[in-house]
Amino acid sequence: MRLIDAPNHLAFLACVHDLLAEPKVQSMRTFIHHPGVTCYEHSIFVAYVAFRLARRWRLNYMACARAGLLHDLYLYRWNDQSAHPGNQCLDHPEFALRNAQTITKLSPMERNIIQAHMWPLAIHMPHSREAWTVSLADKICATIETIQLWKRMKLRTVLAQ
Repeated sequence: MRLIDAPNHLAFLACVHDLLAEPKVQSMRTFIHHPGVTCYEHSIFVAYVAFRLARRWRLNYMACARAGLLHDLYLYRWNDQSAHPGNQCLDHPEFALRNAQTITKLSPMERNIIQAHMWPLAIHMPHSREAWTVSLADKICATIETIQLWKRMKLRTVLAQ
């Protein structure tokens, strides 16, 4: 599976174009998520990988792309203890869900995808193959980012424009 090609990229953009124009989504560019990676870069990477996996596995790729993009829409610095009451890993899915609901109508599946993406660390468990797919994509992308491979990938320049 090639990671980036024009037909898939265009189909992905068709799923998320309205969300990409949202100021709250664009504001994720100002928050660092993993070392050297913004929350926006991470979220669009997760959304694209989840979209590609979902298409390959004949799942609801639109829900995976949209909820994948919004899964970390928590909009605060992760290490700012005044912004969230407890552990960032446990707190941020609920903040992301609240923020996502202010910019778009979410299906029950999309809500569960956002809430459950940190499972097993967070309370909510994935209830669909799509939720499991986004959770898997999140872990794959976080690993790639943490070991600094994301910075060298052509995909970064294509997606995070």
